[in-house]
Amino acid sequence: MLHIAIAVGLILGIGTGLLAAAGSDVALALAMASAPLGTAFISAIRMVIIPLVMAVIFTGVANLGDPRKLGRLGGTTLLFFWATVLPAILIGMGVMRAALAFAPEISVPDAAAREAPALPGIVDFLVGLIPSNPFAAAADGSLLQLIVFTALFAAAAGTLEEASRRRLVDFAEALGDALIKLVWWILWTAPLGIFGLAAPVTAQLGWGLIQSLAVFVVAVIFGLGAYIGLVYLPFLKVVGGIGPTRFLGGTFGAASIAFSTTSTAAALPVTLEEAKRELGVSETVADLVLPLGASMYRAGSALFQGAAIVFLAHLYDVAIPPAAVGGAVLATFMVSLTVAPVPSSGVMTLAPALDTVGVPLAGLSILLGVDRIPDMFRSTTNLLGQITTAVVVDRWVGGTEGQPPEGGHGT
Repeated sequence: MLHIAIAVGLILGIGTGLLAAAGSDVALALAMASAPLGTAFISAIRMVIIPLVMAVIFTGVANLGDPRKLGRLGGTTLLFFWATVLPAILIGMGVMRAALAFAPEISVPDAAAREAPALPGIVDFLVGLIPSNPFAAAADGSLLQLIVFTALFAAAAGTLEEASRRRLVDFAEALGDALIKLVWWILWTAPLGIFGLAAPVTAQLGWGLIQSLAVFVVAVIFGLGAYIGLVYLPFLKVVGGIGPTRFLGGTFGAASIAFSTTSTAAALPVTLEEAKRELGVSETVADLVLPLGASMYRAGSALFQGAAIVFLAHLYDVAIPPAAVGGAVLATFMVSLTVAPVPSSGVMTLAPALDTVGVPLAGLSILLGVDRIPDMFRSTTNLLGQITTAVVVDRWVGGTEGQPPEGGHGT
């Protein structure tokens, strides 16, 4: 299992680094000699991340078709998706900022002098999101500009006649499939790459890195729980008339699958059944909202990414001015709606936000090694959010479009 191999690579790297920090010359030599492995791994991630992000965003947006044809049901669904992703990012950032009070004061020496890129005022910042030359933006690695261009281009493609739109989408999907295959190849080298990144860093930071990672994992889990309690449960109660006990009990089967497989797509058949039978969601709404949510709605991943930005900025001693926070939130918002279907995709697609605030991409490898635990919890949160959307949209719109619902609304 890949996640086990990655965890082993992290454990061996941390163990070697701790021995080096304790004074072992052999361990220190091994840790320093492994550094090129980490450099090669990060270069491989950099190589694939720009085209992968562009491909998945284009596919996700263009597949929606002409926004004017989505209708009230589709429009309400997307509105709920977008409206609830933003607070997820902000809660993740806020919880992690508070949790850092319990983390040791450490910083990676090689990046201690880094700072977030100097950003202009809000008007200039918004204007700067539009690239004058998308190809130059790609060459410069300006991921935020590329995300904006890709989203606009995909929205335009969605308005074309079906044959033309399908050709573009098919090309983007084929490109994305090839890039995902390449990502899998890169991830199979991750145990060695993570060892080469973790060992030198741990040799310099010692136990402080382990303590910081523990704080990060606990803070993410706490933030996900707080988000469910503050956002989803009130919507369910006020709009859907469903209390926490009924909701959690009625989604237990699907949540168990998402938790164990870290995939909401794997849980989709059970999710559809439970949403209709246990929560009374109409068939019309469930059959549209739940598959759409499984493909593009991942508020739990957005919260995780918001927390990760703050954590890695702390680890690398990177100051984040308020203007940079806006760019990071925008990048996370766009990417979280089109996360690629690869292992630890919430980590892999952090690059645009990290690039915006000036955090080195080497921080991704540190998170990859411990990502299995947060991934289980955020996947479950993603699934609960998808079901919450179905309940809320069913109460707001119901079966007013398309065929009438067969199952009724229920309470």
